[in-house]
Amino acid sequence: MKTYHGSCHCGRVKFRVKTTIDKIVSCNCSICSKKGALHHRVSPEQFRLIEGKEFLSLYQFGTKKAKHYFCEACGIHPFSKPRVAPNMYSINVRCLDDFDLETELCEEVQFDGRNWEEAVAILNEQ
Repeated sequence: MKTYHGSCHCGRVKFRVKTTIDKIVSCNCSICSKKGALHHRVSPEQFRLIEGKEFLSLYQFGTKKAKHYFCEACGIHPFSKPRVAPNMYSINVRCLDDFDLETELCEEVQFDGRNWEEAVAILNEQ
């Protein structure tokens, strides 16, 4: 397990996670495809918001079960609380300052978020 540090673009929101990133999820749902998120799920014990809580805004839609957090200053979505696992955090690995998608060895799982109800079983295999 490794400690990763993450932030939004402007640096007002900072967090860290302790995890092994061996799998990331690319979702094609309406919000994930527009924000370009690549997800990695972690438990609350693995996640720590270091600073910037006052800069986080919450966006919800549809069932309002998922919580999409973004920095109100720069608009970046560093993490969320996913609908499929509301007790977990879904980290946008693109917001990790010390994680390189080009060099890290991890499996990328394609999730058909456009057909969420039919496809959700794949997320529970994570």
